[in-house]
Amino acid sequence: MLARVGVEQIDDLFEAIPEPVRLNRALDLEPALDEPRLMEHLAALAQASAGANMLSFLGGGMYRHHVPPAVDQLLQRSEFYTAYTPYQAELSQGTLQATFEFQTIVCELLGTDVANASMYDGASGAAEAVLMARRIKRRAHVLLSEGLHPEYIETIRTYLSGLDTEVTIQLIPTATDGRTNWQAAKGLMTGKTAAIVVGYPNFFGCVEDLNAARAVADNEGALLVTATAEPYALSVLQPPGACGADICVGEGQALAVPPQYGGPGVGLFGASQAFVRQMPGRLVGRTVDLDGQPGYVLTLSTREQHIRREKATSNICTNHGLIALAMGMRTAMLGRQGFEHAGRRCLNAATYIRAGIEKLDAFEVPYSAPVFNEMVVRSKGPDASEVLARLAQHDIIGGIDLGRFRGGWRKDLLIAVTELHTRENLDQLLAALAG
Repeated sequence: MLARVGVEQIDDLFEAIPEPVRLNRALDLEPALDEPRLMEHLAALAQASAGANMLSFLGGGMYRHHVPPAVDQLLQRSEFYTAYTPYQAELSQGTLQATFEFQTIVCELLGTDVANASMYDGASGAAEAVLMARRIKRRAHVLLSEGLHPEYIETIRTYLSGLDTEVTIQLIPTATDGRTNWQAAKGLMTGKTAAIVVGYPNFFGCVEDLNAARAVADNEGALLVTATAEPYALSVLQPPGACGADICVGEGQALAVPPQYGGPGVGLFGASQAFVRQMPGRLVGRTVDLDGQPGYVLTLSTREQHIRREKATSNICTNHGLIALAMGMRTAMLGRQGFEHAGRRCLNAATYIRAGIEKLDAFEVPYSAPVFNEMVVRSKGPDASEVLARLAQHDIIGGIDLGRFRGGWRKDLLIAVTELHTRENLDQLLAALAG
């Protein structure tokens, strides 16, 4: 190699580096470990990490549900692990078919006619839904429920800030039960309102009344957009599309991968057939070839890399193909009955923990609306941040301090339970709170 490069020794490669700043000694490294010892060392480091063995009740848009090891094993197949946008459809039949199945699953979950090949995450999906509603209605006013996830609201504001034409965003206040105040929403509606966006369930875990939302939207001919951050909720709730939502978005992380520092996620996006040409991203379809054999194609891809920019519906560069594939695998393994069973376990755990908290003197559940697996718990004493610090001393991550989002919420915790929480886990949290 040195002869090929044209030098005599390794040091000749570093002539450009001044002699005084070269390291002329061996690196100060510990001796190398063989593989078994290395694995033991890494395991010990992992166990020493703060929070490694803590009982967690975190939610707020990212949820820990069971994901079978089979999903990881299948994802490691090379044809899946390198999955990207299938530019050459005839060479990407496996990827396209998996994406087609993913779209079918999303349609069943959301109750919509069509679904696209995923978005980046739930937040970007919500922002794209607002842009889509603006195109369809040609209006420049949007109403967002105050119960929508604060980070979804922030993402929507960011997306809209870059438009050439100004879009007015207003927040609909929540009622005392934790759900959107639809009476107040009526007063905010105008003939220029393109869409109403509401969480289902909302950020506080409360299940919104979509029939009431649909009625308010119809007053001015606006579109109804729902955002579902916890897909397992749809195991027991009516699909938003079946409740009259025009555009339904969500986050599929819980059905695909464990929470990993806030990502990656996979955005779910479904809509009515009438609006299919305004959907962002791409859509995979099934067809037949000249011999009558089934095949999969990119039926619709209205992004600016494929068509004239003025006709593009988004500049989404790729779907989260690998995570979408994981979600397809996981839901196939669950099946309809398994999905409903897991959802019932989440609901039962939430019912149990809610009843237990309501018996505590120092805490209350401030919102009376029905919930699925997440709820706000209000401290009557110290702020939520201090409550969480005390719970951490008992090796419990007690939820999310809502004071990080708004000063008026500093007494509030957002806690989430899933099918992975045992009765003993729930009692452990209740005992710690009681103490």
